[in-house]
Amino acid sequence: MSIHQIAVWLATAALCGSWATQASSEEITIGGMAPTTGNVATFGVGQRNAYQLAIEQVNAAGGLKIGDKQYKVKLLFEDEQNSPEVGATVARKLINQDKVAAILGPTNTKVCLAVGPIAQENKVPMVTPTCTNPKVTLVGDYVFRAGFIDTFQGAVGAYFVYETLGKRKAGVLFDNGNDYTKGLATYFRQAFEKLGGKVVAFESFTDEEKTVDFRPQLIHIKSAAPDVIYTSDYYGAAALIAKQAQEMGLKVPLAGGDGFDSPDLVRIGGPSVEGVHFTNFYSQDDPSPEVQEFIKGYRAKYNDTPDAYAAQGYGAAQILFDAIRRAGKIDGPAIRAALANTKGLKTVAGEITFDANRNPTKPAVILEIRDGKQKFVKRVSPADLPENIRP
Repeated sequence: MSIHQIAVWLATAALCGSWATQASSEEITIGGMAPTTGNVATFGVGQRNAYQLAIEQVNAAGGLKIGDKQYKVKLLFEDEQNSPEVGATVARKLINQDKVAAILGPTNTKVCLAVGPIAQENKVPMVTPTCTNPKVTLVGDYVFRAGFIDTFQGAVGAYFVYETLGKRKAGVLFDNGNDYTKGLATYFRQAFEKLGGKVVAFESFTDEEKTVDFRPQLIHIKSAAPDVIYTSDYYGAAALIAKQAQEMGLKVPLAGGDGFDSPDLVRIGGPSVEGVHFTNFYSQDDPSPEVQEFIKGYRAKYNDTPDAYAAQGYGAAQILFDAIRRAGKIDGPAIRAALANTKGLKTVAGEITFDANRNPTKPAVILEIRDGKQKFVKRVSPADLPENIRP
């Protein structure tokens, strides 16, 4: 290489370096976390897809305007495997190594409770789409959520079972090692008994990921003669519970929470999950423009219909992007303050106004498995509940 060629190469390298610096100064990096492997992988795949879709759409529209600059959004996504330990590890990586401005996720309560303190300590805002246990946002003022909390979800489930299904004696089954399932089961029981119902069996097991035989608990429930079973567990366990209950001749309706939302509920449970009801964040039958535009875009990109976990992921991204625009700078405290001041924001996750604990007030929907598909039954707002069970 001649001296002239070397000089040209060095000049070009320097110019490219200045371009790289400029490009990086006009890019904002967001961390994403969800379980794309493990026992609730369908939740994480939907949320990862939704994050990617939201970012592609905002970048196609020119990115996020912050101050007088336009910033393209870059997603660094990590599989947190529905594990608190893995979640904590990848959160530290995203914050300390990748220097993300904010985090979308995690997906489930036990991981949120591990990641929240890390985000809080480092002053990195975190918006979880679907962690529903009340303790999640109480970790600190950098932790927000796009979904309702389980005191409300449990009350909605109890109200539907008592008033609409007309059931008076419930058997409850849940994973005692999971804050989400334990909390939701407890809130259901409290509301059901306040309404006048009786929980005749309150059975638990430990470690949903490893338990495949629920017959010991179901034997106790059957002996108590309930007219409904409520389980707060995720779709894999719920499908097996439905199958094993029917095999034992325990042919009573099954109800549950948002953890039922997966095509694998029907794939695993088959005919035994026909007629199952569960509370959820959204229905694909919702006619609102926000929901229908999201479904259209998701189908076009992934050739699939988004579930509630995907919808909540997209909604969480909408909430975060709106706050970043309003923050005026890429700074954790500024983004946090803008998130806290979110009011009346229309998103796929509903109209979002955060309360003092960074929770939105929003309705739940009741879905039914009918002919192997989810069917919308009704929407329940906080004001629809009797005063004695309102959270």
